[in-house]
Amino acid sequence: MSSAPLRVEINGVPMAVDDAGSGQPVVLLHAGIADRRMWEPQLRFFAGEYRVIRYDLRGFGETPLVPGPFSLRADLRDLLERLEAVPAVIAGSSFGGKTALEAVLQYPEIARALVLVGAPLGGYDWGAELAADEAEIEAAFTAGDFERAAAVDLRLWVDGPSRTDTDLDPAFRERARRLARHVYEVAVDVDARPEPLEPPAVGRLREVKVPTLVVVGEQDQPAMREMARVMAAGIPNARHVSIPNSAHLPSLERPEVFNHVLGQFLAEVIPPA
Repeated sequence: MSSAPLRVEINGVPMAVDDAGSGQPVVLLHAGIADRRMWEPQLRFFAGEYRVIRYDLRGFGETPLVPGPFSLRADLRDLLERLEAVPAVIAGSSFGGKTALEAVLQYPEIARALVLVGAPLGGYDWGAELAADEAEIEAAFTAGDFERAAAVDLRLWVDGPSRTDTDLDPAFRERARRLARHVYEVAVDVDARPEPLEPPAVGRLREVKVPTLVVVGEQDQPAMREMARVMAAGIPNARHVSIPNSAHLPSLERPEVFNHVLGQFLAEVIPPA
């Protein structure tokens, strides 16, 4: 199944959006090492039963990054209102999960339910274990070595701390490599200033009032697995699921397992037609 791509202007930015299927809306926010294409297995699987919306966040894929202050949370709210898709089940992977959680904290009316996949938690102290890798990525990007930046991303997030590239399906890893490299290829150096959520999410988890599914890959970084446990414990009515044989992108690496887990959750939180 392919969706008809849309250009929806939100807060002065033309957002690249796919809107497929019909029924209750499910919106998918991509990871920071990918763009909306990472959700292809879910778009194909769920659009037969639900209205599935995915879009490129500012500065990713086909959505430009423009100068000035901005709020990813407001972008999400305004896009869903423009598409008449409120309330929605809001699912986010990694950076998209962080955005989803913070948007629901600021604009609770937009969400019917929340799905957090390998999501970092704003205000949580990760420690220093990932700092050297992130510095290497930044240095490679600054030098214009996008292949090297993507390679570190893959080692860090796609392979995970206890696997090597030979442990992964080559087709999946190559797809992840292309997605990660494209992030750097389209990045632009403009004075764009994201507005942080204040106070941060780490101290506000009990404010989330919608059913929440917290998903993490069993091979993800220890910090990500710990943050998943913290969110599942702190958010009322939250469920914690670990996906075996996957790291930071379980929806792309193990789509059959992930789709089963997400499908069960959707069946519980969306009223029958």
